[in-house]
Parts: sequence; C-alpha cells; structure tokens
Amino acid sequence: MKKFSTIALLIAVAFPVVASSQASAQEAARAAKAGKCTFLPDAPDKHVVVKGDTLWGISGKFLSNPWCWPEVWGMNRDEIRNPHWIYPNQIVYFDRINGRLRLGNNVGDGSITDSGRLQPQIRTENTGRNAITAIPSNLIEPFLSQPLVIEKDTLLTAPRIVATQEGRVILAKNDKAYVRGDLKGGTSFQVFRPGVPLKDPENNAVIGYEAVYLGTLKLERTAKTVDGVDSFVVASAKEEMAVGDRLMPVPPTPIQNYVPHAPEQEVRARIVSIYGGVSQAGQNQVVSINKGTNAGLNIGTVLELSRYGKIVQDKTDGKKPIRLPDEHYGNLFVFRVFENISYGLIMTVNDTVAVGDLATSPDK
Repeated sequence: MKKFSTIALLIAVAFPVVASSQASAQEAARAAKAGKCTFLPDAPDKHVVVKGDTLWGISGKFLSNPWCWPEVWGMNRDEIRNPHWIYPNQIVYFDRINGRLRLGNNVGDGSITDSGRLQPQIRTENTGRNAITAIPSNLIEPFLSQPLVIEKDTLLTAPRIVATQEGRVILAKNDKAYVRGDLKGGTSFQVFRPGVPLKDPENNAVIGYEAVYLGTLKLERTAKTVDGVDSFVVASAKEEMAVGDRLMPVPPTPIQNYVPHAPEQEVRARIVSIYGGVSQAGQNQVVSINKGTNAGLNIGTVLELSRYGKIVQDKTDGKKPIRLPDEHYGNLFVFRVFENISYGLIMTVNDTVAVGDLATSPDK
C-alpha cells in the first residue's frame, strides 16, 4: 500500500491558508513518515466534486481512514473547526508519480486547470452556500437545534412552567404560560420534559436525562414583583406542554461543517443509549456516549466503534479463560457535545451497535 511521500504539498488541496504555514507542512510530513495515513490501493485517478458529496466521502475515496485529513494536511485546531470550502465542479485528482493529491478546476470546455499549490482566495458568490459538508447534514439537522440531553445540574436550575392561563391542563400554540426561574435575560426558550435517565455503563450512575422536546415559548411580559411570574406565549408546539415542564434558551444557529478528526487525547467511552429508545442501531443512526468536553471531545471528533472481546477457554492450556481482542466494526462522528455526554452519527459499520459497546480513539 502506497504512503504519502510528498505529504507537505497535500495541504494545498482544499485548504489554501495552510499552504503558507511551514510548521503545518512539517507536521504533515512527520505524520506521513510515521505511516499513519495511507492511500487506498484502488484509489481513483480523480474525483469530480458534485452536489451531495461530503468531506468524509471524498476522503474515503483516497485515504484508508477518512479522519486522517487534519494529519495529512497539517491542519491546526482552528482550521478543523472552520474548514475552508470545497465546491461542486472542482476536481480532486491523484498525482501517482509524485504521490500526492491536487485540486483542479473545470474551466468549462471540458479541460482542467491545475490549481497545484493554491494561493489564498476569496469567493464572492454564494459564500458557503453551495459548499460540501463534512457529513450528510440532513441526518443530523434535527438534532442540532433541539435539546437532546439535560444534565443533572441544568435540570435543577432550569426555569419552569408554574401555571397556565385559566388553569388549562395542556398548552397549545398562542396559549399563555406563566414561568418562574432565572431567565438570564433571555426572551426565546425551548420547552422540554425530562425523559429517560441516562446511566453511565461504567458505574450505573445517572449522568443526565434525555430531553423530550415540546416546542418554544416567547417572553411577553416580565414579573413586576418579587413573588410574581413571567408571562410567556406558546410560539410553537410539537407536543402538549403542561405545568412542570422546563425551559432552555434557544441556541444560536449551529455551524454544521467540521473536518472529521481523531481526538487530541486518548478516549475510551461507552455507548449510553440509542436515540429512539431501541436496543440496537446501524449506519446513519444517532447514539449517545458517556464522554464529553470532560474528556476533550469536540464537534467533528471521530471515534472507533468496537465490542469487548469474548472470553473463551484456552484449550491448549487446561481450558484457562482468555479474552480475545476487542472487535472493531465501525466509526462514530461526534456532532453535539455536552460536559459529560456526546451525541454521534454512526458512520460505516459492518455490525450492529449496542448499548455498552466501546467508542475509542482510532488506531493509528
């Protein structure tokens, strides 16, 4: 299997700002020399970027591990969080003679201009609008703007609905709700109800609660007295709301494009739950794990999925019990991170994912 021999030039493929960084080039060269990232033996000569492509998919056509991009291109932390864009009609092709990738542009007559070592450029049309994303955005969009998990401390301090207009049992759109709690200056809130407790597979301790998303409230009038309540109106209702339901501020519009990358420190996490309450999951489903920012995870982190190795008897040595190696079977792309819990999208797998399975730093 071939390895990147002139890896420093790879940083010019899609991230032109990196091309001017000598330190980044040296880092990429060291990664290549260590043999961490290799070309696939059947890598194509080129790939024309089309609408619907993803960074993960394009990388997987050339590299043995899609999460190798930052190491191959010598990207720093800021560039991982805010990648430069790759657009449809650009062409990534494999220079087999020099052992590197290049980024070319279609000039309209069927020919290709070789961008080679790109210089910094600014796009003035549709900036970011048509750019390809890291992973299929439609699979995670519903999970980016709604509360997924409520950690124990947040649950204790969250504002709550304490009364309804005219004593109604349930609330629907345009109904009034009365709230107590510290709004911290907010005016728009999501309403949720604590759901299934999430227990750490390691010690069975409750580390949070899945949030049942109910809808949104808009502040209409703040309390005028110490013992008063804030008045809200229901802006949208996905499910019925009632007294006791809690509020969380509406988060800012999420950024959805991140470069897949391995964690900066060793991670050994466990699958806590599978979204939707099922016992097993497959590709393109969402799961939660028992590690978050407390373990150095961030958006775009890729973890390797595996199952504990079975304990069998050694028939050659008195049938003593031995543990077989953990069985790796897929990858997890982390897209939402809390302090003690993260949510990830199951990428390519060759087995089913179950609660309790491992999610660890990829082997390099």
